[in-house]
This record gives sequence, C-alpha cells and structure tokens, in this order.
Amino acid sequence: MNNLTDRQLLKELKTRLEERTDVEKKYEALQIEYQAMGKRLKDSEALKSHFISNVTNEIVNPFTSIIGLSKAILSVEKQDWKKIVSMVALIHNEAFNLDFQLKNIFTAAKIEAGEILPNVQKVHIRQLVQSVIDSFNVVTRKMGIDIEFDYQIQLGFGEKDYYFNTDAEKLKQIISNILNNAVKYSYKDSKVIVKTWIDDDLLYISVQDFGTGISEKNQNVIFERFKRLDTGINSINQGHGLGLAIAKALLDVIEGEIDIKSVKGEGSTFTISIPRLKVVNTDPFGGDDADMFLTDTDDDVDLF
Repeated sequence: MNNLTDRQLLKELKTRLEERTDVEKKYEALQIEYQAMGKRLKDSEALKSHFISNVTNEIVNPFTSIIGLSKAILSVEKQDWKKIVSMVALIHNEAFNLDFQLKNIFTAAKIEAGEILPNVQKVHIRQLVQSVIDSFNVVTRKMGIDIEFDYQIQLGFGEKDYYFNTDAEKLKQIISNILNNAVKYSYKDSKVIVKTWIDDDLLYISVQDFGTGISEKNQNVIFERFKRLDTGINSINQGHGLGLAIAKALLDVIEGEIDIKSVKGEGSTFTISIPRLKVVNTDPFGGDDADMFLTDTDDDVDLF
C-alpha cells in the first residue's frame, strides 16, 4: 500500500513539475512577445516622429515659398512682367509639390485605416499616362529632363482607343509616385523613359531613369514606409520616402506587382504589372475628369 502511495505521489509530483514547466515556457513566450511588442511600439513612435518632422518640412516649406513669392509679385512694377511670369512658375512648382505630398499623406491615412478599396472602370491608358507626364512639365523643364513616352499597345481591328479595366485614380497615383521618384533622382539635362505594353492580358508600365541608381541594399527597403535612400543631412534629394510605399500599397489593392532593376550610378527601372479586373464603374476614364494633380497649362512659361 505504501509503495502504491509513493508511486501516486511521484506521479502527482511529475505532473505538477510538467505543468510548472509549461507555465514557465508560456511565461517566457509572453515575455518575448511583450518585448517584441515594445520594440514595435518604439519603432512605430520613431517612424511617426520622423514622418511628422519630414512632412512638416514638405508642407511648411512650399507654403512659405508661395507666400513669399506672392508678396514679391505684389511689389513688382508693371513693366517688369517677365519677373512676374517667372515667380508665377515658381509658385506653380511649389503648389504642385504641396498638392502631391498632401494627396500621398491622405492616401497613407486611408491605407492605415483600411479604407482603400478598388473602384474599377474602363480606363483610357494612353490618356491616363499622358496626363501624368504632362503634370510634370514645369518640374522637368526646370531640370532639363525630357520624358519620352513609348506607347507599345497595338489596337485590334476596328478599335480607335484602348481601354483597360482597373482603378484609374489609383493607377494614376501609382504612376505619379514612380515618375516623381525617377525625376527626383535624375541628373539635370537627362531623360526618363515611360513605356506601356500588354502581355498575357497584363498591363505593363515601366519608368526608366538614368540617374543616381539604387544600391542592392536599399532596393530591399525602398518600399518600406517612411524610408529614404539617403538620409544624410547634405542629401540633394528631398522627400520622406512615402511615395514608393504608397505606390506599392495601391498596387496591392488593384492586385498589381512592381519590379525594380537598378545599378548604382547608372539609373533605375521600375516596372508595374496589373491584371484586368472586373468593371464596377462603367464610365470610361476621359483624362480631364480624373486629374489628381496640378497640370501644366502653359508650355511657353519662362522659368527664369
């Protein structure tokens, strides 16, 4: 009887030791999870702080320039109209940058809130891409950058225009951010090539620049939110790295993908591929009705 009782006691002791071991393992797992959560919160706060700091500059600086230039225009004599034209061009450039950044900020907020859904319609591809290119006219002329548009979509028999089922607004913002990145990292008096083509019922759009290029290390983080290729204080390239993250997030919404090929010092090529989606909105995109960014209305503006 005593032997049986001893066995029972040993069994009970073993069971309790096993339970204690399980509890200790769960406790250790919770500690690791808690530490990881703390690190994520700390990183998140650091990202938010960095983001707010940079976004403040992106908003305050254009506003300051616009106010200063507007005040200067008021004091210009009538006979010096060429100075006015030059300052108006600069105001346009600052307003374009401000409009661009604000739209990205609002989109980022919607993405964080999970409020981004596709609004699919029949999109006039040539018109949409051309409208994005045209919106950069003032910026590219100032830098001496030529944007070439290579439209390789062949129309079928009897077709006058090519339409593709996707979200016009999101596609336009995606292209705008990729093109903005290409222009921003290009050298003066260079060029950017935009190509569109269809393969296997997928729409491809590539943006190629011949600028600073992106290192292999940076290619792994370029689509992360709030990241920037060059965070040095003396960097000639401005921006808080939100644009490419926005482009990637919007591509996820319309089931697209993005690929990058780049060589440091030689330039980069970003290529997006988009599948044909089911149409929800049957009104074709006509270009003017869905312009998201300020467009150049005077090709003869003298910047300086």
